[in-house]
Amino acid sequence: QLQLVESGGGLVQAGGSLKLSCAASGRSFSSYAMGWFRQAPGKNREFVSVISWSGGETEYADSVKGRFTISRDNAKNTVYLQMNSLKPEDTAVYYCLARWNDWSLHDNDWDYWGQGTQVTVSS
Repeated sequence: QLQLVESGGGLVQAGGSLKLSCAASGRSFSSYAMGWFRQAPGKNREFVSVISWSGGETEYADSVKGRFTISRDNAKNTVYLQMNSLKPEDTAVYYCLARWNDWSLHDNDWDYWGQGTQVTVSS
């Protein structure tokens, strides 16, 4: 079982940057694919980015491609989301997820969720 705790959210101006972190406690973190989803007010939760258990494969939503970078440090049981060139439409609660062995683009397929961290981008 894993417990996930996100941090690093906050208020930033458009064009700015934030780096989210997700610290995992539990066993076998390196066996889990990790992902980030987000949910804006009044909208459905949406896929942002995923990274394979090894870190060798990543995937991004078209809306964040070229601006966001996902990475992980298995020695620290932590996954990161570097967000650059932020836009007001990036405003949302960002959730960290874990899924055994492989990723999915569908939030219902994931095994563990964090509590979320708020990101607000002002124009």
